[in-house]
Amino acid sequence: MTELPYSWTEDLLSPLGETGVMIRCGDAISEAVHRRVMSVCALLEKSPIPGVIEWLPSFASVTLFYDPLISPYHEVCRVLLHHLNRMEEAAEDHSRTVIIPVCYGDELGPDLEHVATEHGLTPNEVIAIHTSGDYLVHMLGFAPGFPYLGGLSERIATPRRPTPRLRVEAGTVGIGGKQTGVYPVTTPGGWQCIGRTPLALFRPTEDPPSLLVAGDRVRFVSISIQEYLEQKEGER
Repeated sequence: MTELPYSWTEDLLSPLGETGVMIRCGDAISEAVHRRVMSVCALLEKSPIPGVIEWLPSFASVTLFYDPLISPYHEVCRVLLHHLNRMEEAAEDHSRTVIIPVCYGDELGPDLEHVATEHGLTPNEVIAIHTSGDYLVHMLGFAPGFPYLGGLSERIATPRRPTPRLRVEAGTVGIGGKQTGVYPVTTPGGWQCIGRTPLALFRPTEDPPSLLVAGDRVRFVSISIQEYLEQKEGER
């Protein structure tokens, strides 16, 4: 446990529509800011505020939603600041490490060659670098269950495609700038597609529906096309 070197003031809170409050936890994408974000989420879990319905973490903020008929905006902010300024310890680390198998290249990863060429590497070197990372789930967004993962090596960080694809299959593993992620559902997308996992990251009929949550750690492991097909069949 470490003390949070942060001063919580009213200017760090701002309204989001008529039923939301955004809590700014920093101005950078970093593990330190992420820990502060998760500390705020843990605080909201342990110290319920009347009228608050739910909250959502992002890269550097937490947005909470409330019922203004129970507690108006200024009352929510007053109680929130009271709790925040008595928060001395970081959230306990309850993160999991989730192993995600990936079949890289060929039809399942059509941009692997491009990423390799961009950095003067071979496709196998890109795979080795990508699978050596320890990735932090900063937040979910864009599509249901889409994890924004921090920790990508600068050696393979690659800008998004100039023209997005109209269809990216569910399970596709991509690189977008300094981040990597996995498309949980089939959707248009502009990230560099380097492989695909047979795992289903989003199952709307299950509770919770998303395989990953903010704070999880992810490790990728390379599998063959045969292993991919076998595991894909097992997911059905």
